[in-house]
Amino acid sequence: MELDLHGKNLHQARVALSSALARATAADYRLKVIHGHNQGRAIKDMVREEFKNHPRVIRLEPSLNPGQTILVLREY
Repeated sequence: MELDLHGKNLHQARVALSSALARATAADYRLKVIHGHNQGRAIKDMVREEFKNHPRVIRLEPSLNPGQTILVLREY
């Protein structure tokens, strides 16, 4: 599952991410959140701080791409 947050403000990104987590099914292992990294860190920081303790998220995984964060929803 993938969610692109480009072009969204902080509030829109938070709502989109919450909605994506609510729609995730048992078949979804990972949620790749594409937040970018060239236009500031507000969305990236929000994703990593607010959603690391979300009930559906087991942990966050770093990516080789600095513009994305992977939320682990369940183990393989």
